[in-house]
Amino acid sequence: MTASRIRREKLTIRRMIALYARRCPQALPDEDHYSALNAYADKRLDKCVFGENKPACKQCPVHCYQPAKREEMKQIMRWAGPRMLWRHPVLTVLHLLDDRRPVPELPEKYRPKK
Repeated sequence: MTASRIRREKLTIRRMIALYARRCPQALPDEDHYSALNAYADKRLDKCVFGENKPACKQCPVHCYQPAKREEMKQIMRWAGPRMLWRHPVLTVLHLLDDRRPVPELPEKYRPKK
């Protein structure tokens, strides 16, 4: 695969955060918060140990988000996920297909030493 997998993940997350920030009643009014969260997610995707072979984040054995940010992203994805089907159907279907991909083995340099 090319770099399009990571790029598509970034786009999907950006769209989910934007949808949540605009439409969700419990969303914070602070737009800077969501910009920072999106930048954090982009940085985490850039540093993913699996690279282009990354599994869906919920199936990944390596949790690279800080616990508080991970919980916030889970909340955003729970709310925005079903609504994404209407707003961005192609991204949603591709994300659901990615969710079914098998989890690759952890790269050698990240495996624990025996």
